[in-house]
Amino acid sequence: MTAITAPRGGLRAYQNSLRLPAPDLVRELRDILGAKLVAYLGSVKETRAVRQWADGERKVSAETMLRLRTAYHIAAMLDERDDRSVVQAWFQGMNPQLDDVAPARLLREGILDEVGSTVLAAARAFTSAG
Repeated sequence: MTAITAPRGGLRAYQNSLRLPAPDLVRELRDILGAKLVAYLGSVKETRAVRQWADGERKVSAETMLRLRTAYHIAAMLDERDDRSVVQAWFQGMNPQLDDVAPARLLREGILDEVGSTVLAAARAFTSAG
């Protein structure tokens, strides 16, 4: 007999991070994190760019979109369990599991293939800690 386990948390967040069209994803990420933090993650200086991405008026580069999809996956997963103010604070605060570097900074400045899974693991640890 095979044991059936509950699905791992964040499955919907993961699915949406892959399926949502870019403007929808940016809109939802902006709703969770705020325009300033999304602009920071997207390496743009003004929130107008975020609005233009969300409205489909401005194209998002492929690399930036990968970063935003990763950030959305993590933010939406955290949003399933915590208030948005907590999610925003988590992204911006020093994280002991990430050598006291803010997750947003790692996602913006790091090599995504290296830091994406590390930040995701830190988010999973945060949600499992209660």
